[in-house]
Amino acid sequence: MKALITAGGRATRLRPITYTINKHLIPLANKPMLFYAIEKIAAAGITEIGININVGDTEIPKAVGDGSRWGVKITCIEQTGGPKGLAHILKMAQPFLGDEPFLFYLGDNIILGSIAKFVEKFQKEKRNGLLALSKVKDPQRFGVPEIKDGKIVRVDEKPADPKSNYAVTGIYVYDSNVFKAVDAIQPSARGEYEISDVHTWLIENGYDIGYQEITGWWKDTGKPEDLLEGNQLLLAEIDPEEMTIEGIVSPNAIIQGKVKIGKGTQVGERVLIRGPVTIGENCLIANSYIGPYTAIGNNVKVRNTEIEHCVVFDGVDINCSRRIVDSLIGQNATVSSADVSMPSGHRMIIGDNAVVEV
Repeated sequence: MKALITAGGRATRLRPITYTINKHLIPLANKPMLFYAIEKIAAAGITEIGININVGDTEIPKAVGDGSRWGVKITCIEQTGGPKGLAHILKMAQPFLGDEPFLFYLGDNIILGSIAKFVEKFQKEKRNGLLALSKVKDPQRFGVPEIKDGKIVRVDEKPADPKSNYAVTGIYVYDSNVFKAVDAIQPSARGEYEISDVHTWLIENGYDIGYQEITGWWKDTGKPEDLLEGNQLLLAEIDPEEMTIEGIVSPNAIIQGKVKIGKGTQVGERVLIRGPVTIGENCLIANSYIGPYTAIGNNVKVRNTEIEHCVVFDGVDINCSRRIVDSLIGQNATVSSADVSMPSGHRMIIGDNAVVEV
């Protein structure tokens, strides 16, 4: 069995962050989001992975390489013709996938636990397709299954009147019959070849589509608040043995809970770090409080600041004598205090789609 991961698209809801970085490379708990998908697939015993990317994308091929670090072989597949929906991604990848069953995994999904049993269930029950479902509070945002007598009878994409409180998560297993549906469906009202229409076509044409509910948590990282929650969930689940301190920590600093500090990082006096927190390499933390569920990248400076429940990218400089919460701070950004400049006031250079509270 091969696997196909989606890592294209434009992620407009995450701008301005995604103006300069592919969404799937956004770091959660200091690891690119895409890497979690690769790890889950490799742990399920799948060794050949295709990754759908935008035309001309060089970031993802550079980040993942040939896959050898995970013990897999990775092939990047450009989605020519622009983003036209998940079913179109399957069409583009058909030459790579061939006629064998395959796992389809949306690269912006974060889940707890293994997918091995999900793959095993598909193989054991010999179905034409298997969908992972999760109960959600807002099914209108997702593909929603209608279930009768324990069977899925259709799937609606982002319905105004959902027939259940389940979402079809971004994890599927199919046999080659899925390509019959891909060829048969028409673009939706929004001009995309919807994966929900693929599922409905298969069901209506007599193919056996099963489902399994995900236990634990599942997170679709479509919005900034989703990224923050995904970061929180991942930090909460990190093995304590992975939370090592390799930097230099002042004897007067206070470290509480699960905290990881990378090589070359210096933690000065009057610092309180309360985990779970992960801090990258070559950082400087001085006269500051780093609160729970914060991930700080490499080459970051944090001085005279309190920060909690945040994702801080590489190269950021924060020195603002304020408390920062629930924030995404992009690469090489500067956050400084208005009190040190003249005239008084808030000086801002704000890009498209930015959100600022003052």
